[in-house]
Amino acid sequence: MTVKQPKYSKEEFARRGDEIYTAKIRSQVEPANNGKIVAIDIETGAFEVAEDIVNASEQLLDKYPDAQTWFIRIGHPAVYHFGSSRLKTL
Repeated sequence: MTVKQPKYSKEEFARRGDEIYTAKIRSQVEPANNGKIVAIDIETGAFEVAEDIVNASEQLLDKYPDAQTWFIRIGHPAVYHFGSSRLKTL
């Protein structure tokens, strides 16, 4: 199995992905798909929406096998949330 190497730095991936989402995709997918994942090919602007990263990625890669994929969770600032959403008091 060949491992695909990224063509861009992490910063460039993020810049391109966020720019494409904001300019071309957001208005097509929000708010009806809140919480779903968008997989975006940062080179072509092609995208797929699914319930999770695996399905979004598979759908995009089926159509664009060489996609440089950036993920965004619709309506949220990050794909994943780390840490507790509630602070515990001792």
